[in-house]
Amino acid sequence: MLIDPILEMASFKEDGVIVDATLGQGGHAKLLAEKLSSKGRFIGVDVDNEALRIAKTKLQKLDCSVDLVNGNFGDLGQILSDLDINKVDWILADLGWNADQFAKADRGFSFQVDGPLDMRLDMSLAETAADIVNGRSEKDLADIIFQYGEERRSRKIAKTIVERRRQRKIETTFELVQIIRDALNMKGQGNFGRLNPATLTFQALRIVVNDELGQLERLLAVAPDILNLDGQIGIISFHSLEDRIVKGRFRDGKQKRCYAIETKKPIIATRDEQKKNRRSRSAKLRIAKRTDENAPKKLGKYDRKRSE
Repeated sequence: MLIDPILEMASFKEDGVIVDATLGQGGHAKLLAEKLSSKGRFIGVDVDNEALRIAKTKLQKLDCSVDLVNGNFGDLGQILSDLDINKVDWILADLGWNADQFAKADRGFSFQVDGPLDMRLDMSLAETAADIVNGRSEKDLADIIFQYGEERRSRKIAKTIVERRRQRKIETTFELVQIIRDALNMKGQGNFGRLNPATLTFQALRIVVNDELGQLERLLAVAPDILNLDGQIGIISFHSLEDRIVKGRFRDGKQKRCYAIETKKPIIATRDEQKKNRRSRSAKLRIAKRTDENAPKKLGKYDRKRSE
């Protein structure tokens, strides 16, 4: 997704070091790593072991050296330290979710297939979506759905969730979908237009379960320290919460002289790509370049309220 503008704007030497911090199944990785010579090094990071296994087969014939690491992109600083790597030339993070992950009913990501209400990408995490739905207070649920799903009807949904869980534990995705539909007085299957009524609530739960925004903030905070002078970082976001954080971090970096912003406006997919891949319609790419070596090496915690 958005690989053409990434390749056009990426500037690194053949013996450089590239990091794909959200490797997935290796689509972006292969095209970027092919630009490296035998002296170059590619690092792919993903929290999903199954994705790493698939990516490994795609990357096995590259000229450069390849390190694939099971980990979270928010821990990139420690991951590179463990590999004895001090600096890199390119960091890419595609914050989208793989369609195969959503299609697996046992992972509980999708409201379109029935399965356990899990939503953990990293199966070692302790808390599932079911734990949140059945354990948090009505106020906490409303706040989660509103803050991370930007769902203006969050109070109605939270109230109905609490009422239903008094009767029985909420355990499956379809149970939660029905509760959301009932909360919003939606009968039958219906035509929901562009957005299914469960979309925003499921988004909110997934973000909280996987600490998605926290991981993004940690990556962006440490990126200036990881990048070589003139090194670049590219982030592909898919909803306003992510894009707001990326925009704010890059802007703060520019003010502190550690970044030059290379995308005045986010790059979006072409019409042709949007036709081929519907998910690309929401994708936004922002790129920044590391500049002044004397500027701060780490950015402080991102103040979301100050940026709005």
